[in-house]
Amino acid sequence: MNATQTGVIAGLILGLAATQGFIAFVVTLAIGFVGLVVGRVVDGELDLSDVFAGKGKDR
Repeated sequence: MNATQTGVIAGLILGLAATQGFIAFVVTLAIGFVGLVVGRVVDGELDLSDVFAGKGKDR
């Protein structure tokens, strides 16, 4: 199992533990998405340097 899968599973479990009902569904999706992004960054499949780079740099 790679870091992306681990991140998604951890996010979904944490989301389910947060609340119950429709809010739990929304929280689970949000935390699952965060887990997916973190897992992709750890695997090296996603580079966030473009997102966090300042607009004045390297232009």
